Amino acid sequence: MFTGGFPSDFHHWKLWNSSCRAAGGAAYCATFFKGRTEAGEAGTKDNMARIVPLNRVRNIGIMAHIDAGKTTTSERILYYSGKVHKIGEVHDGATQLDWMVQERERGITITSAATSFSWRDHQVSLIDTPGHVDFTAEVERSLRVLDGAVALYCAVGGVEPQSETVWRQSEKYGVPKIAFVNKMDRTGAEFFRVYAEMKQHLDANAVPMVIPIGAEEKFEGVVDLVKMCAVRFDEESQGQKMIEGPIPAELVEEAKKWRHNLIEKAAEQDDSLLEKYLNGTELTNEEVMAAVRKATIARKIVPLFCGSAFKNKGVQIILNAVVDYLPSPVDIPPVICAIEKEANSRMADDKAPFCGMAFKIMSDKHMGKLTYVRIYSGTLKQGEAVYNITRDRTQRAGRVLRMHANKQEPLEEAYAGEIVALVGLGETKTGDTLCNEDHPIHLLAIDFPAPVVSISIKPDTQADNEKLSESLHRLADEDPTFTVGFDHETSETIISGMGELHLEIIVDRLKREFGVAAQVGRPEVAYRETCTATVEQEGKHIKQSGGRGQYGHVRIRIEPAAKGAGFTFVDEVVGGRIPQNFIPSVEKGIVKAMVSGPYAGYPVVDVTVALYDGSYHDVDSSDIAFQEAGRVAFKQGFLRAAPLLLEPIMDVEVVTPEDFMGGATGSLAQRRGRIEMMETKGNSKIIRAKVPLGEMFGYANTIRTLSQGRAAFSMEFEHYEAVPFSQAEEIVKKRRAENKVR
Repeated sequence: MFTGGFPSDFHHWKLWNSSCRAAGGAAYCATFFKGRTEAGEAGTKDNMARIVPLNRVRNIGIMAHIDAGKTTTSERILYYSGKVHKIGEVHDGATQLDWMVQERERGITITSAATSFSWRDHQVSLIDTPGHVDFTAEVERSLRVLDGAVALYCAVGGVEPQSETVWRQSEKYGVPKIAFVNKMDRTGAEFFRVYAEMKQHLDANAVPMVIPIGAEEKFEGVVDLVKMCAVRFDEESQGQKMIEGPIPAELVEEAKKWRHNLIEKAAEQDDSLLEKYLNGTELTNEEVMAAVRKATIARKIVPLFCGSAFKNKGVQIILNAVVDYLPSPVDIPPVICAIEKEANSRMADDKAPFCGMAFKIMSDKHMGKLTYVRIYSGTLKQGEAVYNITRDRTQRAGRVLRMHANKQEPLEEAYAGEIVALVGLGETKTGDTLCNEDHPIHLLAIDFPAPVVSISIKPDTQADNEKLSESLHRLADEDPTFTVGFDHETSETIISGMGELHLEIIVDRLKREFGVAAQVGRPEVAYRETCTATVEQEGKHIKQSGGRGQYGHVRIRIEPAAKGAGFTFVDEVVGGRIPQNFIPSVEKGIVKAMVSGPYAGYPVVDVTVALYDGSYHDVDSSDIAFQEAGRVAFKQGFLRAAPLLLEPIMDVEVVTPEDFMGGATGSLAQRRGRIEMMETKGNSKIIRAKVPLGEMFGYANTIRTLSQGRAAFSMEFEHYEAVPFSQAEEIVKKRRAENKVR
């Protein structure tokens, strides 16, 4: 049976076509050659390697809160498309896309996995993203390069905190979406409640394309509001066979109501259809679908579907919706140069100059470093040189691979609109732009959140010290939210990430993948320092020891800046009081002092420093002298500028049975939490609170104990906030004592 792609010659196509028909049409492509002829490619010999025309390519991701069923849905998609012949289950640790040992042990997605398959004569690239907030970088980089997304919601949990986070990420990159309410078979499932929550919490113009037939254990299928028929899924064939029939009598009026809503929403997007609709003329199914597609691509509506991936109900409808409503690379605006002074853009076209973005780095024990690239324009052949405009380096793509999770399929050439992995780009980092050197373009990079939790780490044996350092830097290459640093005061290696689980996975990977056993310290909060007053400060660095001395003298003004402004350096020197070539040296010295702040040794943020005066010596002044003068002036001045310690505040959601609600709210209050909302959802109580990260370590065990293991919680970084004075003094005192002992 030929599956997972389109055969290149006609003899194999006939066999593949008949086998797909026998499989129930899962990857049926009877119009393959017809489509190529329509696109003008059937008779073009040099284009025969392209699987399908560009307008039949879909690049999609699945995004959701943790435990909404992303991986289960992805596994069903692979099965129904013929990519795999056995359904992989998360609870069995047998999934295709959750291939890492850590993912299978924990039953969660940790790293985004890419694959591709065929559906209805379309080539679909799919990225399954994590739902846990600690791995939000995987969602961020995936959405940056995708053309469309499937937003998944649990029919019981509805719109949850991470649902809102990934929705905001997709809106930032302008990604069109369809939505799928999963787990309709679970107790407490309510399709229309989730629909209402999407409108309320996400401000999404959700438009039901189906309504459920039953719910919970009575969930049977859906009513298709376009065709106005009931669709059920044959359980004997694991849901492969969809059975269309009349709408149940008790749902006819409900179906008419939501059909009317669909027609209204579709007609609003097209003036000619609206006029036809207002004149009382019935719109055809094709007209409705075309209008919904147009509005979806324009992000004016979000088509909404439902089903139960685990029970094999509704997944094929989602696959059809991906093809029918989500955009191809030619349906979205061209990518634009991120540098304002360069008016440059690229359309998705094989004949245009090559342009792509490296959005993910992965270490492979056989291949070495794999660089995942989304090709926006042009083609890329195996062994061809590419120009990394971000780093001004030319590198050679030794191999071009199409990925299926951790498995590779070698390609001779990759085309516009494809997502591939390249071997040989050792100097390329996440977010770099790759292009043709004769036709340069610099794409907008990916913006990642800063890590908030740090721990010290050292190898079990001194012999592994170099191996640990190398392994950590390889992992940091893969994950932009994982950083490695060295504390010179304590002589410790410090690793930082998005949460306890994030760092726990890193340490586990060190042992299993790189063979380095390591000891770790207790997690520490990534505090920040800032100032709240304006001061002026003089700094001098003068040394004379016979021969040429050192002379640097500066006067600076330190001012608080707006929250999130970072660091701003202002040159106000007039009259040549300090030569221009020494002014960058002053800034460099100040930046060095900010890395380990004067107040408690944490990085300084949100300050403006103005250099307004100073003096120099014709012979003794140097770059080093002015660096040191700037460093000294900042350290002394900052301590006079009413320094303030900032701590990361987390948005925490606790889901608990009503019997344990008192204990849950009390435990948050004890941790300096501010309860912001309490609501009922199904049989559970939802508590949302803002809690300092420093108080949340070990909370998983606490909430399990309080609720007899029946409550769960999730959290994500919200913002930085001033630490109360009493706690700040204690933190600073402890930090200084630790540094003194070390």
